[in-house]
Amino acid sequence: MTRLNQFDLTFLGAAQTVTGSMYLLEVDDYKIIVDCGFFQGRRQESATLNRNIPKTARDADAMILTHAHIDHSGNIPGLVKSGFQGQIHCTATTADLCGHMLRDSARIQEHDAAWLNRKNNDDPDWKPIEPLYTEDDAIAALEKFVPHAYDTPFELNPRIKVHLVDAGHVLGSASVIIDVLVNGHSRRVVFSGDIGRRNLPILKDPVPPSHPDFVIMETTYGNREHGPVASMHEQLAKAIEETRQRGGKVIIPSFALERTQEILFALNELCSSGRIKPIPVYLDSPLAINLTEVFRKHRECFDEEAATFSNAHGDPFGFDMLRVVESAKESMALNELSEPAIIISASGMCEGGRIVHHLRNNIENHKNAVVIVGYQAQHTLGRRIVERRRQVPIFGVKRDLNARVYVLNAFSAHADKNELLWWARECGSQVRKFFLVHGDPEQSVAFAEQLDALGMKSEIPRRGTKVSLLDS
Repeated sequence: MTRLNQFDLTFLGAAQTVTGSMYLLEVDDYKIIVDCGFFQGRRQESATLNRNIPKTARDADAMILTHAHIDHSGNIPGLVKSGFQGQIHCTATTADLCGHMLRDSARIQEHDAAWLNRKNNDDPDWKPIEPLYTEDDAIAALEKFVPHAYDTPFELNPRIKVHLVDAGHVLGSASVIIDVLVNGHSRRVVFSGDIGRRNLPILKDPVPPSHPDFVIMETTYGNREHGPVASMHEQLAKAIEETRQRGGKVIIPSFALERTQEILFALNELCSSGRIKPIPVYLDSPLAINLTEVFRKHRECFDEEAATFSNAHGDPFGFDMLRVVESAKESMALNELSEPAIIISASGMCEGGRIVHHLRNNIENHKNAVVIVGYQAQHTLGRRIVERRRQVPIFGVKRDLNARVYVLNAFSAHADKNELLWWARECGSQVRKFFLVHGDPEQSVAFAEQLDALGMKSEIPRRGTKVSLLDS
């Protein structure tokens, strides 16, 4: 085999920020993209970054997807639309989830673009908006997906072998292990993807990779600690009961993937055990409804707790008080509810979808509550709610934030700083360098200091940073 002359890593996204995950690994003239996610934040910046996919990504030979969350997968149809010809490798579960998520993303874009164009049709200065991609583009991208089982190696070319291990973050999530033959030696590059927590309900625990040389590692919560997993259900029960006593509604912005299923499982368990009184629960997210069916299909991914509950009580995601809301008309009818109820809707960061309408209609009533159960990126409506700003903008109108805000970090699917340190230590002392990504700067810097205290080398790259791994 000829001598390897190029072994480079470029950070195209999620560098010193949390969203827009995308990395490029070049092994001579063979190029691999890991993830192609939506950047989420300030509207204009997001639109610019998401519309301008780097040429190096478009020209890549293959792509590997860590998991189905939109900040990791959302721009795959845009990548394919712009000329990417390669295969997209991921777990079979991730492929099933993306089959729903990417088509849903396309439909939302088409709907929003059409609505805005109609609304501004009489404005002579209005420039019609084009969706980033259409549902047909999403379908074309899905045809390139190649599913793989965990712990089953596959070859990209004679120099490069890959296998996926369970990241424990969402159903089907994986850490990517890439073994490259470098001038007679094997070098192992690991992309952590998003690392999950140990002992969470439903999912199995994350599997740290063995003996990596270089690790591209997420640091979403690099300097924060979550509440104990055991407190998750009790915190939720407290928020529900306090809101019920005020006669209000509980509004839960929830990621359609994983967080919604965790909330449903928690509510099922709380109702079954009698720890909360019966209360109507409305699942108002067509995407979440479809993704829950994928969960039911892939019970092999469940941990012992979910399997045991399922054997004892049946469907872990269905119970008597649950009402599924599918049509827009049914969703609007929830505005007329006068009795206490729980409404679960997407998107998780409150940046689009039906949840924005529910917030508009409920956030100014002091009887109501907004329960935050997931990470909220900077400059999103969700982050402004977490910060408990006196007013928040919804559909361009400043609205008083009178509803009570509960932030339940115990529900996070991301490892906190202690769990990240455990994962890093499990990688082993032979790691040459950790590249810290997928975190706001203060989180990554704090985590780098903790690694340094353990004698582990790290670097915090910027978007566009390119490093050679050949002689590192």
